[in-house]
Amino acid sequence: MQKREKIDIEKVPERELVKELYTASKANWGVDDGFYPLGSCTMKYNPRINEKIASFREFTFLHPLYEEFAQGALQIMFELEEFLCKITGMDAVSLHPAAGAHGELLALQIAKKYFIEKKEFQRKCVLVPDSAHGTNPASASMGKFQVKEVKSDTRGNVDIEDLKSKLGDDTVAFMVTYPNTLGLADENIEKVIELVHSAGALVYLDGANLNAIVGLVRPGDLGFDFVHLNLHKTFSTPHGGGGPGGGAVAVKKFLEKYLPYPRIERKHNENSFLYRLDFSNAESSVGKIESFYGNFPAILRAWAYIKLLGDEGLRKTSQIAVLNANYLAKRLSEKYHIPYKRKCKHEFVLSEVGLGVKTEDIAKAIQDEGFHPPTIYFPIIVRGAIMIEPTETETKETLDRFASAMLKLFDLSHQNPEYFERVPQKQFVKRVDIVKANREPIYRKMKSNQKKAD
Repeated sequence: MQKREKIDIEKVPERELVKELYTASKANWGVDDGFYPLGSCTMKYNPRINEKIASFREFTFLHPLYEEFAQGALQIMFELEEFLCKITGMDAVSLHPAAGAHGELLALQIAKKYFIEKKEFQRKCVLVPDSAHGTNPASASMGKFQVKEVKSDTRGNVDIEDLKSKLGDDTVAFMVTYPNTLGLADENIEKVIELVHSAGALVYLDGANLNAIVGLVRPGDLGFDFVHLNLHKTFSTPHGGGGPGGGAVAVKKFLEKYLPYPRIERKHNENSFLYRLDFSNAESSVGKIESFYGNFPAILRAWAYIKLLGDEGLRKTSQIAVLNANYLAKRLSEKYHIPYKRKCKHEFVLSEVGLGVKTEDIAKAIQDEGFHPPTIYFPIIVRGAIMIEPTETETKETLDRFASAMLKLFDLSHQNPEYFERVPQKQFVKRVDIVKANREPIYRKMKSNQKKAD
């Protein structure tokens, strides 16, 4: 990319300033620009019709307190709750959480109140696998729980013996991602759930990876007690940039009374249904976690996505996501090291074993090949992890181009490792010295009424 001169904004015509700002705006990257193989985040194409529905004036100008004039909106929320119950095999849903981690925190608040009511005050510990998303232990810590890590075995499953050693009458819940962050379905998941239940604890599903199993596996049927779903991953609401998000929580019947209020109630009214906000569970509820009733634009998009695809479409979406991941894993395994040699679900993890350079070098170089870098160095149990999720929205041609670029970089890492010292070369922001950035941060003075930059 040609080096651009700095511009003194005060001395430049508006037309030139607009051109400059527009050029800078194109330096950003999103799913509409190209392939975004960000593992464990499901960065997939968002159908434009969902965006159009979410922008309808009738919705965007609707005040959340006008219950009488919001019957259509309440109906959509009620129906989405029903859809998500059917998809997960759960009995009740709250749409209130505004993010996945927000849903995790709500679920743990529900677990806390459940055990307090049972007078099992000794339960203060939450178990998480060593492959868990970082939000799991973070949410548990925010909920004032102790956190214990459970190891993975050599096949990428929960280590049964380690789980047994850490389960006890102090256990509140085991937070399990299924499929896990290695992109693998735990081969002993039913045994894991049985063990946790035998200790009197609850089993929570981190639903961030639900894109692999919608329409194929219902968590409730496996024995999970509650689950959060990322509307902004699985059900097509745009993802990234801090939002918007939706972290709906689905629960079994015995936990329903703890959900945030108000709930949405449907009553038959002559020839039609009447939808209303129900505050009757306020006393048993964990309370409100959001100002109103959830991130409504995200709810709209998820509702439209599910209505558009239907049961068969959702099932096919999961099947294609799994097929794409396994195809890409097979292509890349020609040269890259795959630590767990099993069929994956929607994503898979490579390691830097056998590479001539570091994982971060591959991530920087792939940008010059026209692709967003995959997730790197996570899960931390894999040395130099490269985590890739192709999703169901990419074509075979795109996957082949990505595979060819990755294989080319593998060869270059041995034939010409010096090449990676300069990458990326074609991007708006060139290579950053990570070590120097950490050791010698640049502080900028802020205005007196603003906080000093960290």
